[in-house]
Amino acid sequence: MTPTRSRAACAAAAVLSAGLLAAACASSPQPSAGGPPATNVSIEISDAGCGPNPATVPTGPVNFAVTNPASDKVTEAEVLGGGKILGEKENITPGLDGAFSLRLDPGTYSVYCPGAAKDTWAFTVQGNGSAAADTSLTAATQAYHDYVVTEVGQLQTAAKTFTDAVRAGDISAAEQAYAPARVHYESIEPVAESFGDLDPAIDARIDDVTDPTQWTGFHRIEKALWADHSLAGMAPVADKLDADIATLKAKVATNTYQPAELANGASDLLTEVSTSKVTGEEDRYSHTDLWDLAANIDGARKAFELLQPALAATDPDLAQQLEARFTDVVNGLAKYRSGNGYEDYGAVTDTDRRSLADSVNALAEPLSQVAGKVV
Repeated sequence: MTPTRSRAACAAAAVLSAGLLAAACASSPQPSAGGPPATNVSIEISDAGCGPNPATVPTGPVNFAVTNPASDKVTEAEVLGGGKILGEKENITPGLDGAFSLRLDPGTYSVYCPGAAKDTWAFTVQGNGSAAADTSLTAATQAYHDYVVTEVGQLQTAAKTFTDAVRAGDISAAEQAYAPARVHYESIEPVAESFGDLDPAIDARIDDVTDPTQWTGFHRIEKALWADHSLAGMAPVADKLDADIATLKAKVATNTYQPAELANGASDLLTEVSTSKVTGEEDRYSHTDLWDLAANIDGARKAFELLQPALAATDPDLAQQLEARFTDVVNGLAKYRSGNGYEDYGAVTDTDRRSLADSVNALAEPLSQVAGKVV
């Protein structure tokens, strides 16, 4: 997620429910599942920065607690390492807090809070060897890697159908191909977001860019199709979208994951769904938001299902609760099915949008507890 989108997310959700907003954007650290005890690190974000406390920790599980006493300017904190976002908490508006957990090997990392006067802070993990996790989760992370690789492969194929229509100037064909292509991106969005500027290049909204002439990706072409009714000048944008997706494909082929990353990504994605995407800001020109929402739920559910055996062994009640709430959300979305896709989101009433947000938020809150139990 880009900084602009992050700052706007909770504000957009206020039109739905202030109470929902507070519940969706806040969470609490959870204890580590076993092995060495987790180290607790606090990150207080402000206009000045986001220095971690302590700034040096031992190898192993780490619980990060993010608070925002008063900053309207800075609402996000990320832990970066190895050229990607390892964990983050977004939409932390004044008075809210959030948390995420990671298992960290020895090395130098950084804490990043976009928009702050000092936006990057050093964070060091000391010790010998690797921060070994429960080996029973190795299969889960490998299976998630394989799932992401498959989804991005399907994204590349479906997006090529879309971009070919754009280059041909075929508005009707491009409109038909738009939502089906995006499904494969939205299902693995947390992974794409971990690669810094790649997600904005592929998925930025107009609000996310300072220079509209540099706006690229799906939503730039979406506007050309549904708002401008012209594909003039869009061939280079289509070419860049293909190139950016090829870059994403290369990155996910060698990417590795830890169990907490699966859980953190799923939880944060559903929080974004319940606080901003449900307002209709994602696909504001095409109103194909329900396709995206369903793909977000499918991707989050895949991560949960892979972690479910380990979670059931440590907290069977939470595992059962999450399975039931995933089922509730999927059933809620099913009523909007139309043919092979979904209804126009513009036809979904504000009352139904609030109901959808409530059901997703009811899922996101317990899902936020999973990372601390599998870290």
